[in-house]
Amino acid sequence: MSKKPATVDYADEVRLVQSGDDYFNKLTQIIADAQHELHIQTYIFENDDTGNGIAAALIKAAQRGVKIFVLLDSYGSSSFKDKAPELLKNNIRLRFFAPLFTYKNIYFGRRLHHKIIVADSAVALIGGINIADKYKGTATEKAWLDYAVLLRGDVCKQLQKICTDFYYHSRSKRKSNTPHPTEIINKIPVKINQNDWLNYKNEISISYLRSINNAKTEIIIFGSYFLPGYLFRRALKKASKRGVNIKILISGISDVTLIKYATRYMYSFLFKHNIEIYEWPHSVMHGKAAVVDGQWSTVGSYNINWLSAYSSIEMNVAVPDAAFSSQFSSHVHDILSNSRKISYEQFRMEQTFLDKVKSWLGFFTVRASIVILSAYVNRRGMGD
Repeated sequence: MSKKPATVDYADEVRLVQSGDDYFNKLTQIIADAQHELHIQTYIFENDDTGNGIAAALIKAAQRGVKIFVLLDSYGSSSFKDKAPELLKNNIRLRFFAPLFTYKNIYFGRRLHHKIIVADSAVALIGGINIADKYKGTATEKAWLDYAVLLRGDVCKQLQKICTDFYYHSRSKRKSNTPHPTEIINKIPVKINQNDWLNYKNEISISYLRSINNAKTEIIIFGSYFLPGYLFRRALKKASKRGVNIKILISGISDVTLIKYATRYMYSFLFKHNIEIYEWPHSVMHGKAAVVDGQWSTVGSYNINWLSAYSSIEMNVAVPDAAFSSQFSSHVHDILSNSRKISYEQFRMEQTFLDKVKSWLGFFTVRASIVILSAYVNRRGMGD
């Protein structure tokens, strides 16, 4: 892991946003307020009520002259392909990322997994929330628990450049301009981190490991699809030995049964090293976030597993700011208080022999699948 200190950017506003109406009201407002240029890049853009509502808002923005660029994952947004002609007809630039097979490269698992919206180089949303009914909630189902961060300020210029580069297959090097000290008064430090292993970026992985290794009192992780690799497990183990209190929130209701059993295979490791386990029982917990010592936090699309580390394209925003992180920490503790804490004794009593077999098979099946899906042929590249 690199020992080079992380550089930071600065934002005028940093606000935590939760899935449901909170997120989609802000997304709709950003689209409505856009004047010149708007980028949306996401893994899932569903052809459902929520997706159609956002598509209608985009068409209205395009009709008043806003240049709109939409980049969707070809696999995750497959249901939206029927909607694509309507957007293209309204002069919205729309492209699908990385078909499963191409004539230049064969990438079996590399997906566009980040979720980012940027308008006019001035305002952005970054997180783990896709555009679909399950993230907004319906009259009969609660929204999946997930988060994003709303940013305003100069950092959004950098984010718009990143989106433009992805849309046009460009690889121009991202630069962070160090502002003069007088320019950062009343501004909030942030760091835009990316993981894109095929293009030699592992910034999110490094930031997680660095923060865990430097933790002094408390680590809280929202771990949807939580399957940490060796380096991550070792960092958690060492932190626990130092006396750091570690809490992991995992979804008690899973949308992927195989992942649920694979994750429970990890429980023995967590219990062994005095790491507290909580399960969110009210809906699918899709959040990918962490807060350390109430001083550093991160929110984004990065799952703590091999796929996010070595295959998918991910983006998180890290906030090394005590005011934001302590506020986020308070919210996280409220979530934990409404979750189900799993004790070692309880887990042993509830887990049957068949559950143990399913967990073992799930873990090693998922691990083997990810190794295969992360394979690539020919050359490193953008893959789309």
